[in-house]
Formats: sequence, C-alpha cells, structure tokens
Amino acid sequence: MQNRQKLGFYTAVSLVIANMVGTGVFTSLGFQLYDIKSPFAIVSLWLVGGIVALCGALTYGEIGVVLPRSGGEYNYLSKIYHPLFGFLSGWVSVTVGFAAPVALAAMALGNYVNKIFPDVNPIWLALIVVGIITVIHATNLKLGSGFQRFFTLLKVVVIVFFIGAGFFIEPDHITTILPQQGSWKEIFSPAFAVSLIYVSYAYSGWNAASYLAEEIENPRKNLPRSLFIGTLVVTVLYVLLNFIFMYTVPTETLTGYVEVGYLSAVAIFGAKLGNMMGLVIALLLVSSISAMIMAGPRITKTMGEDLHFIRFLSRTNKNQVPFVAVILQSVITVVLILTAQFESVLTFIGFSLNLFTFFTVLGIFIIRSRKMSDQAGYKTFGYPVVPIIYLALTIWMMYFVMTTKPVESLYGLLNVGVGALVWFLGTRLGAKPKVV
Repeated sequence: MQNRQKLGFYTAVSLVIANMVGTGVFTSLGFQLYDIKSPFAIVSLWLVGGIVALCGALTYGEIGVVLPRSGGEYNYLSKIYHPLFGFLSGWVSVTVGFAAPVALAAMALGNYVNKIFPDVNPIWLALIVVGIITVIHATNLKLGSGFQRFFTLLKVVVIVFFIGAGFFIEPDHITTILPQQGSWKEIFSPAFAVSLIYVSYAYSGWNAASYLAEEIENPRKNLPRSLFIGTLVVTVLYVLLNFIFMYTVPTETLTGYVEVGYLSAVAIFGAKLGNMMGLVIALLLVSSISAMIMAGPRITKTMGEDLHFIRFLSRTNKNQVPFVAVILQSVITVVLILTAQFESVLTFIGFSLNLFTFFTVLGIFIIRSRKMSDQAGYKTFGYPVVPIIYLALTIWMMYFVMTTKPVESLYGLLNVGVGALVWFLGTRLGAKPKVV
C-alpha cells in the first residue's frame, strides 16, 4: 500500500492560525465603531469572540478524535445525525464557505498592493495569486505544507512586531480600555450581538484542522492540541491588535474606515514605512488564501467518496492530493472575483455556517449519551460547561442576526434548501449514500 504523506503538528497549528487570521481583523473594526463607541466594549467583543471559538475548538477536539475522518462538519453531522445533514453543511462549504473568503482575501491583497503600486491591476493580481497557490496545493501535500508553515510563521512574526511597535509610540489622544459610563450597556445591546457575528467571521477557521483529520500525524493527540493552541494564539493576537488600532488612531478616525491596519501602520511607522506595512499586510493574506485552498477541498473529497453522483470529486493524484476538488474550489473563487459578488455572499453565509457548527457542538451530548468517546483518549475540557457556553452565545448571535438581518438569513437558508434539492435528486439518480 502506498504511504500517504502526513501533516505534522506544527503544520496543523499553522493551518488553524492561517485560516483564522484573514481580512476580518484588518477591516471590521471601523464598522463596529459605528454602534459601539467604548474601547472597553470593543476589546470585550473580540475577547468574547475568542471565548466562543475556544469553546468550539475544545469540543471539536473530542468529536474529531471520536470520528477521525477528514471533512469537518460534513463527516461529523453525517455520523451524529443523518447523511443529509452532513451533505447540507458540505454543500454550503463547497459552494461559498471557502471560495468566497478566498476571493475576498485575494481581492484585499490586490487592493493593498494597488495602494503602493497604482499600476498593478488588483483583479489580475488576485487571479494570479489564486492560480499559483492552487497549483501548489493541487500537486503535492509536502510542498503545500512547507508553503503553509512559512507564510503562517511570517504572518505571526509580523503581527507580533506590529503590536510591539504600537506600544512604543505616544499617541496624541487618550485611549483607555477600562469601562466607562455606558460601556456595560453597549455590551448587552443588540449592536454588540450583531457585531459579534462579524467577529465570529474573523475567528472562523478555528475548526480548520478537522477538515484534514485523516492527513494529520497521530490525530488523537495532535488534532485537539492544534485546534486549541491555534485558536488561543489567534485570540491573544486579535485582542491586542484591536487595542493597538484604537491606541494609535482615534476611534473617530477609524469609524467607517475599511483599512484600519493601514491607518494604524501610518501612525506607528510614518507615511513611507506605513505604506510598506500595507504591502506586508497584503503578504499576510497569502497565508490565509493558502490555508483555505488547502482545507476546503478536503470536504469536497470526502463527500465525493460517499456520494455516487459526485464521485469524480474524490479523485486524487499520485501524492493523494484531491486535485479535482482543489481546482473546483478555485474555479468558483475565480468566478466570484470576476463578478465581484462575493461580498454580498459573505453577508449571508455566516448565518448558515454558524448553524452547522452549532449542531456539531450540540452533537457532543449525543456522542456522550451513546458512550462513543469512552475509549477516545481526549475529553472536552470543562464539559458540559464549555459546549454550553458555545451553544448559548451562538444562539444569542443568531437570534439577533435573524431579527436585524432577516433577508441575509433567508438567503443563507435558501442556499441550504438548494443543497437539499441537489441531495434528493442526486440520491435518486445514483446509489444511496454510504456512511463510512
């Protein structure tokens, strides 16, 4: 039997970090400041988002050890509930769940570079970057792993340097993260809950290692560790980074501005070096694009293995890389870049993605009731409190999204409905799905 290439622990951690640290943390603060004025509330917002992600990661660690197969939610929901439920989560991931964030990150990269070099066409640059990274990940897992580790390490070093440099300047305004009058009221407001959805998008990717569970060395040990450590590192970086943004630039200036990282870089390093930091931020996005191109197709491959009518998507090359699934995801990404419709797509996929992670975490109680994890070796820290915290905060977020953004929520559910139609048509035309 041919030896399969495996991902080491550090590659798994880098995959989690790279999937999480994308465009969200560098773009969302300006919009949060429209309704949340208190720096204390903003820092709390990012801290709560980190707590939600950590609770999810701790729970996924046990679920991943009990059900050690690549595919993430597709695999978990198929086994815990029903193959249809798993297919629907996979459908959302395959159609827009990964392709849209890749497109957004590639376009953001193009726009950052265009600010420094106006002659560079951001669309063409985005397409070229996606094309090169697709070739790397469609060819060889070892090459892709090395590429991923390098750019993730670069990302973490740059962000740590950015945060450290920010503490050494003396801004001409005063920023305090201590609670002020009205701060607690903002934390318990609907605006806080809605902003938490966008923060959860910035934290999305904490479950990335679960998509490649079969390809990780010693998954019983390394999968839970990589999920937790990767998420913890990003939580610390996010909280500190958003504080530095507000510490170096007045909140009034940041409000409504997209490239908050650029404004902060100019305040810290000056105009010339600030421009260069904008270019460095663009390079950081290469890691995010790479991680999502690496992780997303593993869901598609697993679905192809189970479902006869999409069996072609499970094809691999001599290096066991699902090249058909990689190419398919990147084709969808290219379409989104060229049509520039991905930003509107992102407003509704958050709801449906949170829906499936909610039911996955809820599944830990079903797993425990069936005694499936008795021999797993890893148990969720703080069970049952940790998964309950995740479920409660996710319900809180989703309630306010449904009540304040009903159109986007309905679009998300409509996409799920289309997936259900594809399932029923596909299973009628082909063989019954198998659950491995």
